[in-house]
Amino acid sequence: MKVRIEQLNPIIGDLKGNTSLILDALKLAERAGIDLLILPEMVVTGYPAQDLLESEAFRDSCYRANDEIISASAKTAVLFGSVTPKKEGFGRKMYNSALLAKEGEMIGMTHKALLPTYDIFDDLRYFEPNKSFKCLNLDGVKLGVTICEDIWYNENEVQYHTYEVDPAAELKKAGADVIINISASPYTNTKHQNRVSMLKNHARKLDLPVFYANQVGAHTDIIFDGDSMVINRNTDIVTNTRIFHPSFTDIEWNPDSGKVTGLTELQIYPSSKQERQFEAVRCGLRDYIDKLNITENVVLGLSGGVDSALVCALAVETLGADRVKAITLPGQFSSKGSVTDSRLLADNLGVELFELSIEPLFEEFRNTLAPLFKGESFGVAEENVQSRIRGSLLMAYSNKFGNFLLPTGNKSEYAVGYATLYGDMNGALAIIGDLYKTEVYDLCKWLNSSYYKKEVIPDSILVKPPSAELRPDQKDTDSLPDYEVLDDILYRYIELQQSRSEISESGYESELVHKILRMVDMSEFKRYQAAPILKLASKSFGTGRRWPIVQKWK
Repeated sequence: MKVRIEQLNPIIGDLKGNTSLILDALKLAERAGIDLLILPEMVVTGYPAQDLLESEAFRDSCYRANDEIISASAKTAVLFGSVTPKKEGFGRKMYNSALLAKEGEMIGMTHKALLPTYDIFDDLRYFEPNKSFKCLNLDGVKLGVTICEDIWYNENEVQYHTYEVDPAAELKKAGADVIINISASPYTNTKHQNRVSMLKNHARKLDLPVFYANQVGAHTDIIFDGDSMVINRNTDIVTNTRIFHPSFTDIEWNPDSGKVTGLTELQIYPSSKQERQFEAVRCGLRDYIDKLNITENVVLGLSGGVDSALVCALAVETLGADRVKAITLPGQFSSKGSVTDSRLLADNLGVELFELSIEPLFEEFRNTLAPLFKGESFGVAEENVQSRIRGSLLMAYSNKFGNFLLPTGNKSEYAVGYATLYGDMNGALAIIGDLYKTEVYDLCKWLNSSYYKKEVIPDSILVKPPSAELRPDQKDTDSLPDYEVLDDILYRYIELQQSRSEISESGYESELVHKILRMVDMSEFKRYQAAPILKLASKSFGTGRRWPIVQKWK
C-alpha cells in the first residue's frame, strides 16, 4: 500500500479555500498512484476554530464541505479531519472527527476521545468525546485512527492531567494493523523531542508502525511546525516532512509484514534552539501577514538596542527589506549610539530608516502638565510619556501608510511589566514576546555567526548595557537583577510553575524571588492589553496562560 502523509496550512474559517487545498492534494495523490492520503486534524476548518464552532451556519457549512471532499474521492482513499454533527442525545453538538472516504463514499469515521482543556486547548468546550474504539477498514486493512491528544496519552510536555483510557492501546486490542494520528499539535521549542519520544513509545509498546500527520502554519499567536513523520515498529523514523512548510512524505507499507519503506528523502530537524526559534517566528509573522491579507508591509521603532535590532532582522528575513520600514526616535536621554547603531543596522539589512526627534513633543507635554505636576520630581510618569510619544508617532505612520506596527518587547520585559501601555507595547503582533532577554541575545549571536556568517547585527548593539534611556544614565539593572538571574527565576515561575519557596531553594534570595514574582503578578493588566504574542514556549503569555488580573494569591 502506497501512503502519503501530507501537512497542509489551512486558514481558520476559510472553508472554501481549505477545501480547495484538500482537493488539490487529493488530485496530486491520485496522479501519484497513492492508495491512502492522510491529512491533519480539522483541516477543513483550521485549528483551533474556537467560537466559530458555536455558529450553526458555520457548522452546516463545514458539513457541506465534508460532503464535497467525500464526493471528490476516487481510487485514492483520503483520511481527513473535520467536525461532524452529534445528532441525538444529550451533550455537545458536534464531534472532532476523522473521516475516511473512497470512490465518492464515506467508508469510515471516528471521533476524538481525549479532549484537552489546558494551555491553548479548549476541546471539551465544543466537542463530545468518543467513548468506543473501532478500527476503520480500508480494503481489509484495519486502520487504528487517533486524533491529536488521543496519542499523547499521559506523555505531554507538561502533564496537566492524566487520562484513564489509552486510545491507541484500545485500537491495538481491536486488531489495528497500524496506528494513525491526525493532529494539530502546536510548536514549542522542546515539542519535537517530546513528540518523537511519545510516538516511538507507542511503536515499541504496541509493536505497530505509527503514521503521524500534523497541521503546519500559524493562526494568530499559535504556530504549528508540521513535523509529520512515519515510525516503524522498530522505532526508527522512516520518513518525515519539512518543518514549518506545507509538504508531504510518501511510504510503501506492507500491512501483512508491517514493513514500512520511505519513498522520500529524510529531513533533518534543526538541532539548534536558535534555528528553531528563527524558523518559528518567520512562520508566525509570514502567516499573520499573509492570512489576514490587510497589508504586506510592517514598521517598527529602532532604538539602537538589541530587541528592536532582532525584530528588524526577523522582519527582513521573513518579508524582505523592501517591506520593512524603521523609525528611530531619539529623545533627551538617548545615547549617541541610539541613532548611529540604528543607522548601521538599517544599512546592513537594507531597510529604509527615518529619524524623528521626540524632544519638542516631550517639552510640549511637560509644559502642558507643569501645572498638575508642580512640585513633583521627575519620575515614571515622565518616562512613560516619552514611550507614549514614540508609540503615537509609530502608530501614526502605521495608520497613514497601512504598515503593521511590530512591538519590540521581549518576555522578560512583559513578565515584570518593564513595558509601557500605549507606548512601546503598541502594535499588531509581538514576534519576540515569548523570548527571554537572554534568548534575544543568543538569537542575535546565532544570526551573525550561523545565518549571516558575518556581523549584520552590530557588535556595538550586543555589548552595550541594556537601557530604556528614559532618564539620565538609566540602566535596566537599576531596577532589575542581571538578566541571567531574572530569566531563570521567570522560567521557573512561568514555564515550570514553581512556587516561591521552590525557586528560593534553587539558590536565590527569598526577598528577590518575592519581588520578581510580585512584579509578574501585578503586571497582568498590561499583558491583557498587549498585542498577540507568538507562542514559542511550553507556557506563554496570551492564549495559553489565563491569570486573573484582580486576585490576592501570593
